[in-house]
Amino acid sequence: MALRHLALRDFVLVQSMALDLRDGFTVLSGETGAGKSILIDALQLVLGGRGDAGVVREGAARAELVAEFDPPAPDMPALRQWLQEHDFAHAEESLLLRRIIDAQGKSRCWINGSVATVGQLHALGEMLVDIHGQHAWQSLMRPHAVRNLLDGFAGVATDATERAWQQWRQAQERLTQARQNQEQVQQDRERLQWQIEEVGKLAPGAQEWLDLNSRHTLLMHQQDLQQAALQAWQWLDGDETAAGALAAVQRAASALAAQQTIEPQFTELVQALEQLADPLADVARSLRDYAQRQDVDGADLAEVDARVASWLSLARRYRTAPEELHARWQDWKARLAALDAGSDIASLEAAQEMARKQYLQAAQALSERRRAAAPKLAKIVNQALAQLGMGGERFAIEIGATASPQAHGLDDVQFTIATHAGATRRPLAKVASGGELSRISLAIAVCTSRLGGAETLVFDEVDAGIGGAVAHSVGKLLAQLGRDRQVLAVTHLPQVAIWADHQFVVEKSQAQGGLHSHVRAVSDAARVAEIARMLGSEVASDATLAHAREMLQSAQATDAVLSVPAKTGPGRRGQRGTTGKGGRHA
Repeated sequence: MALRHLALRDFVLVQSMALDLRDGFTVLSGETGAGKSILIDALQLVLGGRGDAGVVREGAARAELVAEFDPPAPDMPALRQWLQEHDFAHAEESLLLRRIIDAQGKSRCWINGSVATVGQLHALGEMLVDIHGQHAWQSLMRPHAVRNLLDGFAGVATDATERAWQQWRQAQERLTQARQNQEQVQQDRERLQWQIEEVGKLAPGAQEWLDLNSRHTLLMHQQDLQQAALQAWQWLDGDETAAGALAAVQRAASALAAQQTIEPQFTELVQALEQLADPLADVARSLRDYAQRQDVDGADLAEVDARVASWLSLARRYRTAPEELHARWQDWKARLAALDAGSDIASLEAAQEMARKQYLQAAQALSERRRAAAPKLAKIVNQALAQLGMGGERFAIEIGATASPQAHGLDDVQFTIATHAGATRRPLAKVASGGELSRISLAIAVCTSRLGGAETLVFDEVDAGIGGAVAHSVGKLLAQLGRDRQVLAVTHLPQVAIWADHQFVVEKSQAQGGLHSHVRAVSDAARVAEIARMLGSEVASDATLAHAREMLQSAQATDAVLSVPAKTGPGRRGQRGTTGKGGRHA
């Protein structure tokens, strides 16, 4: 999925600009300071780069940036899945990114019309575009960048090694902590053991306090309860001096029964009284039994009272509610078990050693893949360098051992080069000049970018510091790369520009409100004139125009060849035809 449209409004020097892009290799040229790199800056911002109020054109309220890409192809599952996981509508016609930065530096973003964050734009942008700046060679000086390039070429992920590294570190930290804290741990163990033993003498049950407290209350009031039962029994069943309620009910039933033959209505009343008498008799018997119980004595009360007192004493000592004493006791047991496990130095040493072995296994597997990929990457980089005037097997990737194990593995990866045939290879930073570093960076970028996932590649003046035949080779490299990807390059070299399939000229003009940059596509005679200008001709003459025309025709008739792995697969531009001979506009 290539970049199809880039639109800017009120961005730096741009009042309004729209750029329609096609497949192949496209160059952006123009006078120094015209704003060629402004387009690259705008693309970086709409892809989630850092922005501030300084990008808003002077006098404007806000800058607006829009980038439109082809919709994700069926063979791009990672991109399609990312859009679905983040709830961005999967557009069938295009993928639209939009960003607005106001004069206060506040930023708003959209993906396919839905509000997005800058971080989401950045994550999506990394899958869409790969940008190589004019100082990309500086990354070759950073060990992690060099290692990442090799890992990307080898198709390896360091996740397993990093996880094993973290687990090993954690095991080491636990072991170290246990060794350092042995004295304190022993003190904690002794304290917990004493507390557990003291409360263990009581052995409080999980629900015991509620039952114990209820029983204690009952025993404390047993005499009053029996007296109440005795009185209630006497009132129901009577005593030696008076008849009770039960006898009264029975006498009432007898009196009515004697007259029920005369008054039939009494029959129902007699039945009701008799039905009332039976439960009253049951209640009276229960009250009698309760009042005459002899199963509770003072010893029982003393025993329960002593246990309640012990429970309350321990609860006060450890500043907890009585009902929480059991849980506190169990917590101490769990903490003691954890201390015992944590202070088991032998077990911790065994766990640390196992984690170390697992890390070494993952790291060594990673090293094997890196060592297998290094000569392959070096070979194709040397092939590219040969086209850039640095022939011979001069470039190599050396893999040494790190001073100590690291999260990324056991390898110290560095790019080396020999200044001439037979010379000893040394690190790039120590022997390569700025121009050589630019060419090496370009060769590596071309060789590794073709294996990446981004369909659009942008090169911002990576040809700085070179010229002549080498510049021709740079153009051929970019043209060859354009057969498989969409390639955009900012250049000031005509030797590079002539290889492009399409060319745009960025110009700066004085208008109402100040300086403004604008862009126009050039082809045919206009392109010849632009190449003549790039050759250094302030005023185009017949000779410079003829030279420019000859250069374009020569490039058009030459097939750029680069022997590096091609990006292929369903839906890739490698299967949609090339833009080689006859594909450029002169």
